Amino acid sequence: MNTNQMGTGSMTASDHLKSDIDELVPDMVAFRRDLHQHPELAYEEVRTSGIVARRLDSLGLQVQVGVAQTGVVGLLRGGKSQPGAKTLAIRADMDALPIHEVNEIDYRSSVEGKMHACGHDGHTAIALAVAALFSKRQAELTGNVKFLFQPAEEGRSGANLMLKEGVMEGVDGVIGLHLMSTSPVGRVGVRAGPVFASADGFVLSVKGKGGHAAMPQEAVDPIVISAYIITALQTLMSRESSPFSPAVISIGTIQAGRAFNIIPETAQMQGTVRAFSQADREQWLRRIRELATGVALAMGGSCEVQAYSGPHACVNDASMTHLVHEAAVASVGAGNVESSEAVMTTSSDDMADFLKAVPGCYFIVGARNEEKGAHYPHHHPRFNFDEDAMSIAVEVLARAAMNFLK
Repeated sequence: MNTNQMGTGSMTASDHLKSDIDELVPDMVAFRRDLHQHPELAYEEVRTSGIVARRLDSLGLQVQVGVAQTGVVGLLRGGKSQPGAKTLAIRADMDALPIHEVNEIDYRSSVEGKMHACGHDGHTAIALAVAALFSKRQAELTGNVKFLFQPAEEGRSGANLMLKEGVMEGVDGVIGLHLMSTSPVGRVGVRAGPVFASADGFVLSVKGKGGHAAMPQEAVDPIVISAYIITALQTLMSRESSPFSPAVISIGTIQAGRAFNIIPETAQMQGTVRAFSQADREQWLRRIRELATGVALAMGGSCEVQAYSGPHACVNDASMTHLVHEAAVASVGAGNVESSEAVMTTSSDDMADFLKAVPGCYFIVGARNEEKGAHYPHHHPRFNFDEDAMSIAVEVLARAAMNFLK
């Protein structure tokens, strides 16, 4: 099945978008594979941003480099833009992850311990393809498109730093996408309201009283206290969380003790809490603190709680979502566009910062294909995606952008 040919009608003489995209596909895929072979972590995207900047410059865009350390911004001014014309931002993240790739593919990561395991190589190549497409159509554009190639999405606040450096000044709307290995290729997910969860971290430092493991009555065991806290945290979700307000609390690490026969003095846990509204986000952080300190005190110990704010929830504007939805239907057909709660994910993304700055829409493009081995979850050492999804992403972005600028 050629997913580029799915749509609501045949291509007219005035609509050469699909054929123009087809011409870009070989270079887009080759560039994505080059990025995959040369992954760079947050704020280390020197090679990646250098290539992006050179390509944007060759397309005639106004280019800024060194934005948020290693970010790139490219501005394409439409040939028919008048004073006061709208500007749309298209965002793509560039950073890789500290994961050792185990895929057996020709374009496997050449850097030990670093891997594009979340699709950011694809996002970067897709955005560059859209820039090439619009460069060809620059004379007919009635507005401007600003391409944001963002560093450090993976927990390093790259979006927030770009905002502080003024990249959204004069921008009227923003769109972006995430390739998803959880959704089959050929599908597009777009939904108004919250779509990606907020992500906050916390550290629970439990203090007890050390002693001999053979005489626990003489000690206050911080490991046992920690076990009770972990169990109690899960009851927050099962007994205090509304089934209509999904949230997640997970403990990711626990560290305590050095010997089998010694009760340690302290234990430390680290975890994350995910939510889709600011009210829920604040509630769960408050209740984690209350519960952890209360359980520890009741068992004769104490618990210090430190919370670390992560990305907000990604919340899509209704009008921008409608615009992207129409573009998705025109690209893949109404039967392949998902708008239910299935679009939502408890993953997080700092695209949320851009969505808070101006009205916008963050949508997902299915990239799962088990026959091609593209079915492993994001952040997995075998993660990959079906590259057929890339042309779909380009088409939805392009249609949405052109409709926004009309």
